[in-house]
Amino acid sequence: MNILTLSIKQKYFDEILAGKKTHEYREIRPTNAKKYITYLCGGKEYKADEELPEEGEIELNPIKYDAIKLLTGAYTSKRPYIIVEVKAAEAVILTDENDNDIVYEHQGEEYLAAQMDYTLGGILEKHID
Repeated sequence: MNILTLSIKQKYFDEILAGKKTHEYREIRPTNAKKYITYLCGGKEYKADEELPEEGEIELNPIKYDAIKLLTGAYTSKRPYIIVEVKAAEAVILTDENDNDIVYEHQGEEYLAAQMDYTLGGILEKHID
């Protein structure tokens, strides 16, 4: 089973436990992209830290995770966590009010603002003390 591990605020942790929060969103940045996506261009897949071709349409391809392990609380040896099924994952490019792509800059390189949208399923495991 492929499990993504993330930290989450207590409020959202409790909402997921109660079944009120069914999506988890994470911003995709150059510093964390390899955890969330690969790129598709010209029928070939590229890792997030690989050089992309100059030409061709580039698609964001979510990395397949079966579940997400969500940790909350202080960074100690025993943190409360839940493991939640991932029903679907979508990488979404963010746009402004005029429907234009939002562009940021990181270390002199431009990148499109994007986020992961994970649709959460049932709780597979919980460890709450």
